[in-house]
Amino acid sequence: MEILIVDDEPLARQRLVRMIEKLEGHNIIGEAENADEALSVINDHDPDIVLLDIRMPGKDGVTLAKEISQLDCPPAIIFCTAFDQYALDAFGTTAIGYLLKPIKAEQLEDALGKAQKLNKVQRAVAQKPALENKTTRTHISAKTRRGIELIPLDDVRYFVADHKYVTVFHRNGEHLLDETLKELEEEFGSRFIRVHRNALISVKHIEAIERAPQGQYQVRLADTEQKPIISRRHVSDVKELLKLM
Repeated sequence: MEILIVDDEPLARQRLVRMIEKLEGHNIIGEAENADEALSVINDHDPDIVLLDIRMPGKDGVTLAKEISQLDCPPAIIFCTAFDQYALDAFGTTAIGYLLKPIKAEQLEDALGKAQKLNKVQRAVAQKPALENKTTRTHISAKTRRGIELIPLDDVRYFVADHKYVTVFHRNGEHLLDETLKELEEEFGSRFIRVHRNALISVKHIEAIERAPQGQYQVRLADTEQKPIISRRHVSDVKELLKLM
C-alpha cells in the first residue's frame, strides 16, 4: 500500500514514518506539509492511503479531504490529529479513520489494515464487467474547430484527465471531451482499465507493460508512441489482466 503523509509538523511526519517503516506491505511515497503539496503528490503518485492532519496553515484537512473525495478513484483518508472536536466534521467526509495524537502503533496498523481491505473491495468492484446492454455508444463525440467530431470507440487508445478536462487519444490524434473520466469508466468499464487515477486505457490495444527510464511501469499500446504510466496502485490489476489475455 502506497502512503502519503500530510502534516505541517515535521516531527509528526517523522514519527509516522518510523511506525510505518516497521510494518510490512506499506511504502511511503511522499510527504506534504499543506493541502496544495498534498494534491500535487496525489496527482503525480496516486497513493492508496493519505494520513491527513486537520489543523494546517491555509486549507485545513477537512476541506482537503472533501476535495480529495471528488477525485476519480480517490485514495482512502485516515485523519491523524491532536484534536477530537473535529471528529463530526471529519466523518462528514469519506474518511475511514480518525486517530488521535499521540498515535499508537497498533491503532495505526488497524486503520491501515481496514484501508487495505476496502481497497481490495473497490478494485474488485471496478473490475466487474459493465452490463452488456448498458453501453450503446460506438463513438465518442468531441468538440473541434470543425464542430462536433465523432471518434470510433475502436480507435480510442486511452483517456487522460487533467484538472477539469479529459483528453481522448485516438488513432488519428487527440481531442478534448466534455465527459469525466468517471463517467467514461462507468459506461465503458469492460473495454477500458484504469492504470492511474488520471488515466484509462483501451484493453484491446494493450501490447505489453514495460519499465520506464524513471523506474515506473508504462503501457505499450498498439499504433501509438504514447506510453501511459501505470501508478503502483494499479500495476497488479494490469498484470492480472494480461494473464487473462
